[in-house]
Amino acid sequence: MIRFMLNRVLRHTEDRIGFLTLAAALALFAMQPVAAHEFKLGELEIGHPWARMTPAGAKVGGGYLTVENDGKEADRLVAATAEVAERVEIHEMSVKDGVMNMRMLADGLEIPAGGEVKLAPGGYHLMMMGLKQPLKQGESFKGTLTFAKAGTVNVEFKVEGMGGPQGAQPAGHDGHSGHATPAN
Repeated sequence: MIRFMLNRVLRHTEDRIGFLTLAAALALFAMQPVAAHEFKLGELEIGHPWARMTPAGAKVGGGYLTVENDGKEADRLVAATAEVAERVEIHEMSVKDGVMNMRMLADGLEIPAGGEVKLAPGGYHLMMMGLKQPLKQGESFKGTLTFAKAGTVNVEFKVEGMGGPQGAQPAGHDGHSGHATPAN
């Protein structure tokens, strides 16, 4: 029945090509993963907050995202929360003289005017302390990000596999200064 209807409607080659092009475009769109999710707060755009899955019994986990500042003034990420953790700290991991160092950024993390900062494995990240449950791939959880000037925004973290979201790069690939690329 459907074949008969399509043959009647699509009698000309141009109609068939147009229909096939539209069908292919819709199929490609439908196959794209719904991985990217963004949140906006004033001039700040927060891209794809995610966390790496953890094994049962783990007490800490890492949170990652990007913050783009379209404003003319710098802002600062000063706090974060996650419903799955007792507390969240803003950390930096770096490698100096072959030694990996991790430290809490007590004053937060500057988001430069007109710039972008990536929180990614091997660099800046959110350290979720006192996990209340394991982070399981495919799940999500709520949290907040607080900025010195822009205020607080509610976000949702997607829990990804050990490799992170498809296309994620470790820190050090975005060129922000004062940040060493982890040695392999």
